[in-house]
Amino acid sequence: MAQNLYGPGVRMGNWNENVYLEEELMRDFLAKRDKGQLLIQRNRRLKENLLRPMQLSVSEDGYIHYGDKVKLVNPDHPEAEAGLFLGGDLSLCVTPDEIKAHLSDELEVPCGLSAAQTKIPVGRNTFTILCAAGEVIGQVVRYGQNFRLGTAGGFEGRMFYLSSDHRTLMRSAKRSWLQEVYLTDEDSYLNCWQAAFPDPQLRLEYEGLPVPANAKILINHCHTNRGLVAHRHLFLSTYFGKEAEVAAHTYLDSHRVEKPKNHWMLVTGNPRKQASTVLDLPRPPAEDTRALEQVAGPGAQ
Repeated sequence: MAQNLYGPGVRMGNWNENVYLEEELMRDFLAKRDKGQLLIQRNRRLKENLLRPMQLSVSEDGYIHYGDKVKLVNPDHPEAEAGLFLGGDLSLCVTPDEIKAHLSDELEVPCGLSAAQTKIPVGRNTFTILCAAGEVIGQVVRYGQNFRLGTAGGFEGRMFYLSSDHRTLMRSAKRSWLQEVYLTDEDSYLNCWQAAFPDPQLRLEYEGLPVPANAKILINHCHTNRGLVAHRHLFLSTYFGKEAEVAAHTYLDSHRVEKPKNHWMLVTGNPRKQASTVLDLPRPPAEDTRALEQVAGPGAQ
């Protein structure tokens, strides 16, 4: 009768080679962990930099200056052309490629952009107004004057510029197939933008006047003359969840006026400590409400 002569302590095959291989894999894992080269460590550093809290510039005179740190916000408006859309105020955000975000701890150029419902200024939605042609830091930005929009994405020592170019068969927006907007580290004329007054009948009169902070404006690309737009009805599945697409295209209504999807605000910081931006401030009551409160007296509810 055949008997099983092998016990659990008997080693078979290339057992010695397998033991050395496991030890080598463990040493390689520990070495990468000590150097911070594991994929989960790179992914965590990228997320920490993009979500690092930032401090926006406070406008003392109510205008935008070169060197200010601001948020680009598309104000809330109903999307009449689509039944399903992303509501609320949408901020322009840095959106790295989802696959590249898991493999690297730095932003790869060209880097994508999107519009998200983020109220707190962080690394991915904070932009700096940069000079375009010899302007001085601290100088007021005026309508029709070139400027650049740069962001560090929460990183130090690098600057990425908001850029765009004519669409081609190889480069266009992901959902709308319109002109793409992206981030690059190359300094060129493709980085230049201009601010325009929303009302076309008063646009020439406002040419050369200072750009107000926290007010609706148009942001047009100098090279292609296309306006920055947020497509609230076109969703993107990004590294941070569902967000809206951002492109460069000018939408006009029947009166040749830019639609609200082309409206943006350069949001500055709040001098008070209760809120991070000016948009977070409580709105003052209407004048008729104040009058009713005065008539009713302090004891009225």
